[in-house]
Amino acid sequence: MQAKGTIWRDFDFVLLGTTILLVIIGILMIRSATMDAIDTELIRRVPLQIRYGIIGVGVVFAVAALDYRLLGSLHGFIYGFVLFILGLVAVLGVVGQAGAQSWLNVGLQVQPAELGKMLLVITLAQHLADRYLEMNRLRTVIVSLFHIAVPTVMVFLQPDLGTATVMIFVWFVMAWAAGLRLRHLALLVLIGLAMLPVLWVNMEEYQRQRIITFIDTGESCADNPELVRSGECVFVDEDGNGIPDNKDRRYNIDQALISIGSGGFLGKGYANGSQTQGRFLRVRHTDFIFSVIAEEMGFVGATSVIILMGIVIWRCLVGAARAADPLGSLICYGVAGMIFFQTVVSIGMNLSILPVTGLTLPFVSSGGSSLLTMLIGVGLVESVVMRRRMREFI
Repeated sequence: MQAKGTIWRDFDFVLLGTTILLVIIGILMIRSATMDAIDTELIRRVPLQIRYGIIGVGVVFAVAALDYRLLGSLHGFIYGFVLFILGLVAVLGVVGQAGAQSWLNVGLQVQPAELGKMLLVITLAQHLADRYLEMNRLRTVIVSLFHIAVPTVMVFLQPDLGTATVMIFVWFVMAWAAGLRLRHLALLVLIGLAMLPVLWVNMEEYQRQRIITFIDTGESCADNPELVRSGECVFVDEDGNGIPDNKDRRYNIDQALISIGSGGFLGKGYANGSQTQGRFLRVRHTDFIFSVIAEEMGFVGATSVIILMGIVIWRCLVGAARAADPLGSLICYGVAGMIFFQTVVSIGMNLSILPVTGLTLPFVSSGGSSLLTMLIGVGLVESVVMRRRMREFI
């Protein structure tokens, strides 16, 4: 058996260092985005992000110290806990700023869906690892999908479409890594397409409007006042709510594109972005934090953040390749898939190449629940990496 003192020699400091650098960048950009704010909630964003960042680094070491196989053996209890906290949200949940009942007040507001999606990586990894040699059977694939579908539906009904799509994508990544067959994937895609009308009907109006705006930009309200009078213009406000208004329904997206385009190669300088500091860019500390980076740090700064995010994902994939067993490998793939998907969607909606979903940019966007969740994921990868040589001591 491997001595306890030796496992820390395999700790991935490149992964940790890159992650901490992203957190620091996030704190700096949140400070710029909320500078001179009069809203007390916005004023508290920076000190809260610093606090969660410090706690989160401690969480990385704490989770890394736990043997991931012990967590895997508790997968039944963990899965039950996820269903329990999501059930509590349905009964006792607090409506957040975006209008979704996705928060619990436990002295401070927390978002259980954020923690739940990372804990599901553990339970799904163990579920798939136990059936690693049976992935050629459609029944095995369906059962694994049902494993993730129950909590996903609970999250979707909050409603939180963004987190629900993250869960589905993570299932795909982990199932593919476990040996998902193309014929089974094609069948599931056909079933998914057939279910789209049901999904559409059960979406909130502001969610449907975001997709409509993305697909068909239509005529600007600013160019046609008649659209305003007819009530066809829907403006997504600071809280993420879709409401009729006399402003362009693409206001957020247009301002994000202006911010990114005006940044140029080196940017306008820290805290000097006209769109950011002039408050034209809305939800700038969360959904559109990438636009703040691009405006003030330019192409160089935005690309640097993407490269750093790529390094984090790469180190997770390296951990998956070197894992001692399928469980560890699948955990690393799940964490990498989650970070990759949220990064692509967050940046994509800033660039208007994907619909606005409200997903945060990992490690960078403001949000304690989101930040701690991602740092838990880093801790899980570190736990796998630190025990990759276990076979040599058996």
